[in-house]
Amino acid sequence: MDYIIHQERPEEYALVENLTREAFWNVYRPGCSEHYILHCFRERDEFIPELDLVMEQDGKIIGHIMYVRAKIQTETGEEIPVLTFGPISIAPAYQRKGYGKALVDASMEIARQRGDRIVCIEGNIDFYGHSGFVVASTRGIHLQGEPMDAVVPYFLVKELEEGALDGVNGVYITPAGYFVEEAAVERFDAQFPPKQKQKLPGQLV
Repeated sequence: MDYIIHQERPEEYALVENLTREAFWNVYRPGCSEHYILHCFRERDEFIPELDLVMEQDGKIIGHIMYVRAKIQTETGEEIPVLTFGPISIAPAYQRKGYGKALVDASMEIARQRGDRIVCIEGNIDFYGHSGFVVASTRGIHLQGEPMDAVVPYFLVKELEEGALDGVNGVYITPAGYFVEEAAVERFDAQFPPKQKQKLPGQLV
């Protein structure tokens, strides 16, 4: 796994958006919206340029991860700053070879060195558990819109600093930038080469 990781450059934006589209096409839904979410987040206040990272091998971009600021609203009304990441994209030819975990782990180390303390994500515990994530409800953190007593197996949390979650109970507020209009997605996607949308088993919608 000979690669380098560096901050995304403006001249790489279009290439990374296409990589993201290729990585997510027909995975969670017919087509995808992740490339548009990435495109829009770059102009939002929650976006963290220092944690907008690409993975490059032999001069070719094969992966990308984006982090944004989020928060946990505690029972006492306090707001705890946290990070979330996604989309994380690995080029289809490089998937299931360890590059995704390598990019996640390296990016979280950069975040830790910045002084960030907590990361919350929605994802598969079977994958992200290998990077130290646990189901968030086991640490008293709940997903916005879900009952407080619900165990949401795909809502995960990780401490970048040991003890960062000690005494913290509350609700994670999903950044608004992750909610996009379908019509806007379609307009944006029309700029890319045509791809066939398919309804496949295992998709969420």
